Amino acid sequence: MTAMDEHSLDRGTFLNEIEGHLLVAATCTEGRAAAARFTARLDRLTDGQREEVTRQFEAEYLALTRLSWQRTAERSRQLRDEYEGRYRRLRQRALACCLLACALFAATGLVAVALI
Repeated sequence: MTAMDEHSLDRGTFLNEIEGHLLVAATCTEGRAAAARFTARLDRLTDGQREEVTRQFEAEYLALTRLSWQRTAERSRQLRDEYEGRYRRLRQRALACCLLACALFAATGLVAVALI
C-alpha cells in the first residue's frame, strides 16, 4: 500500500467517524424532540420530573436507534457475504463454460483437420 493509499484510507476513516458523530448528534436531537412531544402531554409532571422523563426517553430513543443500526449493519454484512458467494460461484461457472467452449472448439478443429 502506498503512502497515497494510506492517506486516502485515513481520510476516509476520518470522514466516516465525523459522519457517525453527526448521525448520533442528529439522533439525540430527534430523541429530545420526541421526548418533548411526549412530556408535553403529561400535564401533572413537575419541572424536575419532566426533565428526568425527557432524559430517560432520549436515552432509550438513542439505545433503540443504535440497536436498529447494529441490526442493519449485521444484515448488510450477511447480504454482502451471500452476494459475494453467489458472484464467486457465477464467475466459476462462467469460466468453466468458457473452458468447455474452448475445448469443444479445439476438438472440432482437430476432427476437421484429421478428416482432411
